Amino acid sequence: MKKWQQRIAPWLSKYFSLPSDVMMELPRVTMIGQLHVYIENHQGLTVYSDTELKLKANKGYIQISGSSFVLKMMLPEEILLEGNIEEVKFIPE
Repeated sequence: MKKWQQRIAPWLSKYFSLPSDVMMELPRVTMIGQLHVYIENHQGLTVYSDTELKLKANKGYIQISGSSFVLKMMLPEEILLEGNIEEVKFIPE
C-alpha cells in the first residue's frame, strides 16, 4: 500500500495542481535572509543548541547551522528559528 501511495502522489500533485509538499508529506523550508527560517511538515526536534538545529523529516533530517539561535515558535509540525543562519542542509536516511 505504501509503494502505491508513493507512485500515485506525484501524479495527483501534477495533474490536479495540488501542492507536492502536502501530497508527499515533504517539509517546506522558508528563509528570510540569514535571520529567520520557518519549517513546516517536520516530524520532531532531535537536536537543539545555540549553534545547531536538527529536525526529523519524512525521508531524512534537516540540519541548520549558525549562531545565536532562538526558537521563536514551536508547534507540533511547525518551527520558527531566529539567529545567524549559515547553512541549511538535508541529510537523507
